[in-house]
Amino acid sequence: MEMIDNFLDKITMYRLVLYYLILLLVIALIYTFLGVLPFSPLSLIISTLFIVAVSWVTNKIFAITFRVSTNFESVYISALILALIASPAKTFTDYAFLFWAAVLAMASKYILAINKKHLFNPVAVAVAITALASIGSASWWVGTGSMLPFLLLGFLIVRKIRRFDLVYYFFLAVLLTMFGFTILQGGNLVSSLRDVLLSSSLFFFAFVMLTEPLTTPPTKKLQTIYGLLVGIMFVPQFHIGAFYTTPELALVVGNLYAYIVSPKYKIMTTLKQKLQVAPDMIDFLFVTGKNFNFAPGQYMEWTVPHAHPDSRGNRRYFTLASSPTENIQRLGIRFYPNGSSFKKAMLSMDVSTPLIGSQLSGDFTLPDNVNTKLVFMAGGIGITPFRSMLKYLVDMKQKRPIVMFYSNKVYNEIIYTDVFNDAYTQLGIKTVYTLTDKNKLPANWKGKVGRIDADMIAQEVPDYKERTFYLSGPHSMVVGYEEVLKGMGIPEKQIKKDFFPGFA
Repeated sequence: MEMIDNFLDKITMYRLVLYYLILLLVIALIYTFLGVLPFSPLSLIISTLFIVAVSWVTNKIFAITFRVSTNFESVYISALILALIASPAKTFTDYAFLFWAAVLAMASKYILAINKKHLFNPVAVAVAITALASIGSASWWVGTGSMLPFLLLGFLIVRKIRRFDLVYYFFLAVLLTMFGFTILQGGNLVSSLRDVLLSSSLFFFAFVMLTEPLTTPPTKKLQTIYGLLVGIMFVPQFHIGAFYTTPELALVVGNLYAYIVSPKYKIMTTLKQKLQVAPDMIDFLFVTGKNFNFAPGQYMEWTVPHAHPDSRGNRRYFTLASSPTENIQRLGIRFYPNGSSFKKAMLSMDVSTPLIGSQLSGDFTLPDNVNTKLVFMAGGIGITPFRSMLKYLVDMKQKRPIVMFYSNKVYNEIIYTDVFNDAYTQLGIKTVYTLTDKNKLPANWKGKVGRIDADMIAQEVPDYKERTFYLSGPHSMVVGYEEVLKGMGIPEKQIKKDFFPGFA
């Protein structure tokens, strides 16, 4: 499991999806040679290349027309999804369907958008339109029993982006709705279950299309409702009168719900300043040109257009280290030797370099009840959401019962002490600093030494069993904190973990 997590940490979500789709197409191609799938290898190859070419050209035309930068992975992801759900072409009519589906998928990102945020999953809305216009419909051929072992690898995508609740409630809604219709219609439950698991698009749809970040709601509660709604409508027997839904229509309706309940922001920022806050950390301060609302602790997807992006692409998720009370946006970013092309592009940024922020998300935020007792536990770069929260509390003069543990390897990695000192002097919020490298302690160090453990927590927070713990940092560190807390008898419901988006 640790090996899988290390792999997921080193690859972006978009690149992971792209590799997954390529794998499925390679497996499908092998199956066509073996006669497992009912079409020829040549038709699969030609149809896939045709879809990719049409998608690329269409996207290029729209990007030039609308004068916007594009994410090249997005084009290929949409094209390969379409290739996996639309049967390979045999006739001119089949190619006409593939052509219009590809064109509409790319066009939807630009035309069916508000404030530069597209409303629908591009492929879902494209095949929904072609079906309603009687041009052609998706067969969802990828959802077969022979493909199932490889489809299940899509769970890595869910693990990468932490959409467990969304997918769980989607599956739950599908199964309960399917059972309900089967019983009402006097069908065979075993047969219906076999069909939905082995002969439908269930897993591909859930892992790839349902979880698309840009068209899903931003918080777990809203994602739960979204998963239930789409899951109910996904079931083939679901209908309103004589109107039966399809997977793509279910997702389009879900996308409408997601848009209604989600923030609508997509911002173009201007770099104001770069601050070296630690040997390997830089704070980027941006002016957005307009105010926008967010909750302290949330994150956004950030795009830095640059030539020749490497395997990690040109997009990242970063927590907003700034507070909604500040008139600038702050991103705290850690840099490593031989970093990605994205990080190198950020290092070379100047006031002319565009940085695009979108998809405001996350529920790693302060509880509504100001009397809830909290413990913040941060490691390294995981301090950024807590900087946002504590700066907000200081500016709002809002006292809360909070103790924060802040762990670093060495002293000069500690950042944002001005905010934490203000939180202590003005609000009584204490920060417990600890350093883990015992060989590099400052001569006058008065803080803790070593990793945060049960004894340290019990000593500094005697009422720890009454508190909710917020954990933020590298994945392995958060897992370690969680094990410590569970060993102290802290229940799961009192542990809140950050989806540390810097690794996505």
